[in-house]
Amino acid sequence: MTSVPIGVTVNGQDHEFDRSLSVRELLDRLGLPSQGVALAVDGAVFPKSRWDEPVGRGWEIEVLTAVQGG
Repeated sequence: MTSVPIGVTVNGQDHEFDRSLSVRELLDRLGLPSQGVALAVDGAVFPKSRWDEPVGRGWEIEVLTAVQGG
């Protein structure tokens, strides 16, 4: 059985992985912070309580950081 690559878009950049990853593993693999950030998947907030779930094929993920100011 051959594995099918998992393709996702993170902050506008396409990435392909040879195996399924959790959201937490994805952030680590891409060198992105897991503290002080929020995630949106396909335009909807993705709660931190679900970050151990596997990333879905074709997801569009935005990693959002809070900025101070007004």
